[in-house]
Amino acid sequence: MAVRGVDVLVVGAGVVGRSIAFALAAAEPSVRVVLAGAAGGSGASRAAGAMLGALGEVTDLATRTRHGRLRTELAVTAAARWPIWRQQVRARAGTGAPPGDGYGSGTFVILNAASSALDDASFTAISRAAAEHRLRCRATVPSDIPGHHPLDNDRALRAWYLPEEGFLDARAWLTTLDAALAALPNVTRTPAGTLTAPPADGYLLDTPAGAFRAPRVVVAAGAWTTPVLQAVDPHLPVVPVLAAAGTALTVTGQEPLPAVIRTPNRAYACGLHTVPQADGSRYIGASAHPSLTPVPRPTAGALRFLLDAALGQLDHRLATAAVVRAHHGNRPIALDGHPVIGPTPKDGLWVASGTHRDGLHLSPLIATALADALLAPTDTAAALPGPLAAFTPSRPLITDLTAKEAATEAAIHHGALAAEARMRPPLTGAWPRMLADSYQVLMESAYAAMPDGYVPPPDLAPLAYEESGPALAELAAAHLDRHSAHFG
Repeated sequence: MAVRGVDVLVVGAGVVGRSIAFALAAAEPSVRVVLAGAAGGSGASRAAGAMLGALGEVTDLATRTRHGRLRTELAVTAAARWPIWRQQVRARAGTGAPPGDGYGSGTFVILNAASSALDDASFTAISRAAAEHRLRCRATVPSDIPGHHPLDNDRALRAWYLPEEGFLDARAWLTTLDAALAALPNVTRTPAGTLTAPPADGYLLDTPAGAFRAPRVVVAAGAWTTPVLQAVDPHLPVVPVLAAAGTALTVTGQEPLPAVIRTPNRAYACGLHTVPQADGSRYIGASAHPSLTPVPRPTAGALRFLLDAALGQLDHRLATAAVVRAHHGNRPIALDGHPVIGPTPKDGLWVASGTHRDGLHLSPLIATALADALLAPTDTAAALPGPLAAFTPSRPLITDLTAKEAATEAAIHHGALAAEARMRPPLTGAWPRMLADSYQVLMESAYAAMPDGYVPPPDLAPLAYEESGPALAELAAAHLDRHSAHFG
């Protein structure tokens, strides 16, 4: 079979990969782009809640760490890009775009007692971040929130209203992106294939639809990024990308939902949330559990936890709602918990992954930044601008916390998870304190088993203390060795 020469290969057809392909092809009609990847499967994009939120994702920990603050800056910048980005994509899609994509604004962040003091700290951090970035955040009466009907013992005691936080129907948005890509004659869509780097001859992508060669490639394969990169070069010192499996539901609603309702991020995960959908249904999300490799299907435990939390804390009337669809996806989370975006040490090889919960929200910012860099007249792979420069793929592992600090933070998350699951310790003796102390001991032991130079972020703490702990330590050690061998 003949090999077709093109200008850029984009490997990975989630929302980030599709957005990069669109930005490249729309900016320069002469650039031939191949976008390879499956449209469905268990990737994160089709299962996303699509809260286009900057403030809603702020946590107390993020405000206390350098890279957490940079992540918030990225989210605020991306939020400002969405209106014009959406217009550009929809204009190119034309009549192929769905009439409605669920785009709107307004988010209520509720503070209830169904978790732990972790929520209190992040609730306060949201208002501080709003003031810092000059975004509106105002107190509101929880009982006045439309569509919010919790059980009495799960009711919210305080709430913020964030009028500028956006939201979108992720499924409708992917359809819009597909229509926009189909309207670009310089984009070729193919199924997933095998990417290799023949000596002195760019990159070769072999797919069921044909073989393609290009001098540059962007790997945006989500939770499957690391295996793709290892096939190209097993010695590449790029931060490994793992998976965070998540489950969500779409259900019918008894009344229109005008805005997002959510809790702060909590217990290793995004906050409990419900998002209006384009057809009037409601998205409810989301569970989260890290994994060394993608998880193909949801678990019964994840669905049970999600339903129990949503019916109690968000709207008990949804007990009679019809389940329209169960969503399951694997969010890409890097070994150190931060995005992996930019050029690698291998000429022509770029990565856009590790965005965890932020991929859809950050997609306009990532796509335009990479398109600008790849279309620049120079061949020099310079660092991306602004905060993105901190998240280059071959950076040293980010460690904003010491192992002791990270273990303490992880223990707090573990306690929040137990509280939300309604675990009630015996009230004799010192049981509550003993349980908190045991979480701390568990985490300190797990963190002590990691190799020097690696401090798992709290989001990955379950991998450290569960049976996967030795495998996580081995993965981290192997990466540290590769990085040391390459950079010395």
